[in-house]
Amino acid sequence: MASVKIDSEKCKGCGICISVCPKKVLGFDKDTINGKGYSPAAQLLQGCIGCAACAKMCPDTVIIVER
Repeated sequence: MASVKIDSEKCKGCGICISVCPKKVLGFDKDTINGKGYSPAAQLLQGCIGCAACAKMCPDTVIIVER
C-alpha cells in the first residue's frame, strides 16, 4: 500500500493536493500549525493508491508518494 509524506513545515495549506486525490485520503491537519502559520495537508486515511496526483499538482513540491 502506498503512502503520502508531506513536508509540513513547507506546506502552505493551499489544498490543491486534497482536491485532486481520487481516494480522498488527504485532508488538513487541524491539530498542527507550521512555522508559516498554516494547517498543513496530511494523509488522514488509509487507502492511497500511489497515483501521485497530489505530488504532481503541489505548487511547492513538498509531497513524496512512497509506493
